[in-house]
Amino acid sequence: VKLVGGDGMKIRWIGHSCFLITGSNGVKILTDPFDESVPYPFPQEPVDIVTVSHDHFDHAAVGRVQGNPEVVRGVGEHTAKGIAFRGIPSFHDTEGGRKRGRNTIFKFALDGITLAHCGDLGHVITAEQQRPLEDVQVILIPVGGFYTIGPKEAMETIRLLPNLRIVIPMHFKTEAVKDWPIEPVDEFLKVVDLPVKRLDVSEVEISPGDLPEKKEVWVLRYG
Repeated sequence: VKLVGGDGMKIRWIGHSCFLITGSNGVKILTDPFDESVPYPFPQEPVDIVTVSHDHFDHAAVGRVQGNPEVVRGVGEHTAKGIAFRGIPSFHDTEGGRKRGRNTIFKFALDGITLAHCGDLGHVITAEQQRPLEDVQVILIPVGGFYTIGPKEAMETIRLLPNLRIVIPMHFKTEAVKDWPIEPVDEFLKVVDLPVKRLDVSEVEISPGDLPEKKEVWVLRYG
């Protein structure tokens, strides 16, 4: 794991499902910005692109984001700042969206690495989602359960993706949201049969040459 300071893509976990992903050319992508009721510190730097997986308060607070970002939401093909995004339809629950509605998984490539941000995925991926995600190398995936898939479903989803190299868990209980009914990351780590790197940093830098040979779980701290 490279600490920041080189010329790779940087991934910083802000908290919840919100990440700041910075390309080597400086383009900044913010995923699923949360509103003021979510007690993680919110980034104050301007960004270029915001992705929104679904319109819930803790994922769609686009108005808080600094700069004048292009907003990517919904299924299908999107292009923002020269980056191609594919929105893959999924659901926020196991009942075809009847409980919590629809959710979009976003896939995009940056600096030669293909990423997926799962949003509030509420079910193990089906063949319909698995096909477009087969080439994904880095996945940002919820593991806390209750509102999303939990540890077991996250692990089942990870197993379905052959080219995956780095799994970054999100949407789990931390000190900041200790009253929320979601599980801490440790519950996910108990069911994981992969090498785990608990990184005591909120940001990592990855180039294609840094990708591990086989799947690994990288746990970031928020911030």
